[in-house]
Amino acid sequence: MNTEIQEHGRTPKAQKKRAFKAASPGDVKPPGAPGGKKPKADLSQKTLQMEAAAPSLPASSILTLVLGRGRFQKVGDSLSLRAGDPLELRCRGKVVHWRVPVYLEEEGKERLRIKHFSRHSQLQLVNSTGADTGEYSCWAQHCQDGEGAEGEARQGKTFIFFTDPEELFVPTEDYYKVVQLHSHQPVLLPCQVTNPLAHVTLHREFPPEEVPVDGIDISFDVKKGFTIHRPRASLAGALFCLASLGGLRQISTKYMLIYIKYPSSSPKPTIQASATSVQLGENFSVTCTALGEPDIAVDFIWEYPGQKLGRPPYVSEWASVVRQEGQVQQEAGSTLHVEEARAGDSGIYTCRATNLQGTGTATTRVRVTRSSHVSPAPS
Repeated sequence: MNTEIQEHGRTPKAQKKRAFKAASPGDVKPPGAPGGKKPKADLSQKTLQMEAAAPSLPASSILTLVLGRGRFQKVGDSLSLRAGDPLELRCRGKVVHWRVPVYLEEEGKERLRIKHFSRHSQLQLVNSTGADTGEYSCWAQHCQDGEGAEGEARQGKTFIFFTDPEELFVPTEDYYKVVQLHSHQPVLLPCQVTNPLAHVTLHREFPPEEVPVDGIDISFDVKKGFTIHRPRASLAGALFCLASLGGLRQISTKYMLIYIKYPSSSPKPTIQASATSVQLGENFSVTCTALGEPDIAVDFIWEYPGQKLGRPPYVSEWASVVRQEGQVQQEAGSTLHVEEARAGDSGIYTCRATNLQGTGTATTRVRVTRSSHVSPAPS
């Protein structure tokens, strides 16, 4: 990789201020950056909860872009504005709630203004920056009575790119970001771009190579970044995104991927005692086993009658690879040893086996009885 490539995240703060000089009265910070403030009242959790509860409807014409006095334009799936340009959106409805990118909720209080009118709501953003790139949406309640208790809820949304000639990626202060690569679910590398025309590729830091993106195992969405649909151990390590547009090339935050293999299900343990009935003073054991995929950690916890007597657990554990029905599986086990049984050791023995997917339980009963041997009477 030649020296013309700019490392995003190592840009000096003074240079960032020049690139985003219109962002004053505050320095530009990325979404989720340390020191973020709480959202303003208009963007409270109460608002977000209502949005989550609203029905899933397609974007409608209730959301428009204000081009000037008396000039409006219906918004589509996305639109592009230049960083520094003002933004004004209108959402038709009597009861309107807005949702904006997280960065604006936390850091954009000085630049974001929302006004509510009788039949619409207005969102205004000044001194826009590339960090304001993201989805803007509104929920509008069209009331049929004076209080707005009934009526049809409609949604309008659009994704807005604030293009910046000096920043191809949405700014962030993180040089490295740790990402857990779970084997059982997709993971997102959120290298968002400020310009939808930028060409973005995925790369490994060491050994230096481009990671193939086939749209099946890994796909790219210009609004989100790269999604790894089928995580695997070979993808662990440092990855980064490379964006190019014209003569400018920049790299994103570096993502440190840590692979975590998840089991397909929670354990289903079985339990067995060395004897279901023992005599006072005898030794016995209770063994709990669980079958699962290899290299999956299983933790065991015991509940036993002797706990009430203050008897500490004497436990031995193991894990071995076995073959069952032609498949290689791991058998994990735990054995609870009880020495010199007492009357208080009689009762229910419970084993709880836990992995990353959940917990399985198994129980058995052991009786402790007195010796039936009768000593001979003295002569």
